[in-house]
This record gives sequence, structure tokens and C-alpha cells, in this order.
Amino acid sequence: MDKVIDLSEAAALQVKDMMKEAEEENAYLRVAVKGGGCSGLSYGMGFEHEVTSEDKEEDHHGIRVIVKAEDADILRGTEIDYKQSLMGGGFTINNPNAIASCGCGSSFTTATKKGTPENC
Repeated sequence: MDKVIDLSEAAALQVKDMMKEAEEENAYLRVAVKGGGCSGLSYGMGFEHEVTSEDKEEDHHGIRVIVKAEDADILRGTEIDYKQSLMGGGFTINNPNAIASCGCGSSFTTATKKGTPENC
């Protein structure tokens, strides 16, 4: 099966820790795209307990990841990693489909989807 995203081992370990802390060990990790942000599209990640017929399900290092079919083309090839630094840690998202992004790095545009840009 062709995977939509690539969740690194470091990111998976961080998600596992977050699931344990939130008592969500049996949840799925939803990776989504929504309208908004400076460039028109922004990423979303959260825990969910139900998979719909519109979802694609993947396994990454023991994390069950779901992506809506309508978001799959926008996210295809996206790498999600977790980096730790002196300032703390955070997820990094590298989407090869993004042709423009804002300075904060959480908003983007693709060649086929502009989203709904907001004033920042």
C-alpha cells in the first residue's frame, strides 16, 4: 500500500508519549489539512477514536495514522519529524507539494489548492 505520509521514529515516540499522557493510547493520530493561515492551508494533528469510510489508515512505528481521502493528494510524501533543541521540542512538517509557505511555517499553498488565506 502506498503511504501518504512518513512519520519518523522520533515523531512516533513523541506521539506515543503524548497519547499516554492524555490517556489516549487506543486512539488514532489524525493528520489533516484545513483552510486558513497566512498562505491559505494549515496542518492539523489530533487524536481520534473512529475511522470513517473516507479515511486512509496507515501504521507508522506502531502509531495508527488516519488521513481523509480528500487530503491525501495534498499530503502525499509529507514527512513529519520531531526535533528537540535547547528551546524545547516540536514537530516539523516537510510537504513536497507545498509551493509557498508563510514565515511561521505552519501555513502553505500547493499548486492545485490555495485554501483560504487569512490576514496575519
